[in-house]
Amino acid sequence: MLAMITRDEALRLLRENVRNDKLLKHMLAVEAIMRSIAKRINEDEELWGLVGLLHDVDYERVGKDMSKHGLESAEMLKGLLPEEALNAIKAHNDLTGFKDDSPLALALKAADQLSGLIVATALVMPHKKLEEVKVKSLKRKMKQKDFARSVDRAKILLCEQLGLSLTEFLEIGLRALQEIHERLGL
Repeated sequence: MLAMITRDEALRLLRENVRNDKLLKHMLAVEAIMRSIAKRINEDEELWGLVGLLHDVDYERVGKDMSKHGLESAEMLKGLLPEEALNAIKAHNDLTGFKDDSPLALALKAADQLSGLIVATALVMPHKKLEEVKVKSLKRKMKQKDFARSVDRAKILLCEQLGLSLTEFLEIGLRALQEIHERLGL
């Protein structure tokens, strides 16, 4: 088995490749959700967390050519993460055309979108804090198509293919982000 990149090495790689603070916070949020999903469904928390943390490492590098987003990340991470992780990262962006329906890939797609929904919901709260967000609010926001329009609700529902109900997935994601609220500034 391949020796995997450590979280410290992953953070160093992010600092070298990502300048946008919002993007860094997004990746930390997806990492937290991925670790929580892995723990809940008995998967490798370290691997799943690293996939969440590194999935957008190429975002600034690919610029406007989003068809390369994910493919470039996988290339950058070759030899640092196992093949299943690289495949999940390639598949998280539909524009690559790369398909992967492994639990890891499904979780990444769902967590990526859920982080956006949770953060957007926090930002409309009176104090813009994650502690103000409730699962009930997230369920309401899921139904409001004009709220956080870029969030793909169908991808959030991929949680069901992991054996998680929407309510449980929202709880897992919300708790994960509340635990790192200081790092997210929310």
